[in-house]
Amino acid sequence: MRVHLGSDHAGLELKDHLVAWLREQGHEPVDHGPFVHDALDDYPVFCLRAAEGVAADQAAGRDALGVVIGGSGNGEQMAANKVLGVRCALVWSEETAVLAREHNDANVVSVGGRMHSLEEMTRFVEVFLGTDFTGDERHVRRIGQLASYETTRVLPPLPESARGHESSDA
Repeated sequence: MRVHLGSDHAGLELKDHLVAWLREQGHEPVDHGPFVHDALDDYPVFCLRAAEGVAADQAAGRDALGVVIGGSGNGEQMAANKVLGVRCALVWSEETAVLAREHNDANVVSVGGRMHSLEEMTRFVEVFLGTDFTGDERHVRRIGQLASYETTRVLPPLPESARGHESSDA
């Protein structure tokens, strides 16, 4: 599998470790940077490129996922989620890595380089890459609602149970 990676200075050590680890596991890592430690670098520069790589590969029918890494992983997740077709999940445990794939069909994972050990984060990535989307109808439906909103900016209709409780968006 092709795995696109991007980080900031806080995630550089883990990103470099993951590039080597992914090769050892038989994956094809694509390193979008950074390539040197610069405490003033900006994570969007690298994380947007990694997310764009995943989106382009998947649109072309290639088997690809992505990993973005920062101090907490929050900003990196936000950046990746700006790319059309990307569903990036912040993970902090094996369980959240599994659920990101099984329920949300996440195609990019974000991890916090200052939140966990190198071994823990490597394991989260391993679990993420090794977990498949379940394809359950309810998950497909929900992802479809997000994808539709992403392109049309039209909110999905409220369910019958919420009728009469509409906010000003109705």
